[in-house]
Amino acid sequence: MLHGVNLTCVRGDRRLFKEVNFTLEAGGLMQVNGPNGSGKTSLLRILCGLTSPALGKITWRGETVRALDGQYYRDLTYIGHLTGTKDDLTALENLRISSALSGVQVTEKQARDALAYMGLVGRELLPAKVLSQGQRRRVALARLLVCNTTLWILDEPLAALDVAAVKLIQDLLEQHLQEGGMVVMTTHQDIDIAAVSTVQLQLA
Repeated sequence: MLHGVNLTCVRGDRRLFKEVNFTLEAGGLMQVNGPNGSGKTSLLRILCGLTSPALGKITWRGETVRALDGQYYRDLTYIGHLTGTKDDLTALENLRISSALSGVQVTEKQARDALAYMGLVGRELLPAKVLSQGQRRRVALARLLVCNTTLWILDEPLAALDVAAVKLIQDLLEQHLQEGGMVVMTTHQDIDIAAVSTVQLQLA
């Protein structure tokens, strides 16, 4: 369903990677690996349409992304390495506003339920600036529970999480894959996620 064809990324006068090819089908997980500076985040940003490849193309369900007139972007949820939470907004407000910016209207109950699933009961109305980095990460990842999208693109989703939270996210990703969803992610942590198929993409 998701294909990368001869993707090449150049930043300034440096080529990060070239001729990257992959295929990811329903229920599939792609883990993007490589040392720091190899272009992992750049590749994810290309897949999200935030930047353009120097060469190559991305197809979704047999059509180039450009030909889909925005449908591809409505089918994906991207959560970057930074949590994107706003210091002065509460956890509840952060989740509802970030979801709204992605085109998803979330009720207060839906937001509270998602935060509860993430282990944030009692912290829903606290401003993000008083939350730990792990708690802020949980607020960001709570979007996965309300987004209703097929393709999840996640940059270091396990950063700052404790063991219990890592297990929680692993279970959430596995459920998404079992339901025919797709996940592209980077992580420096060892994680065992059951998937219909797993692609290990190594960037030099």
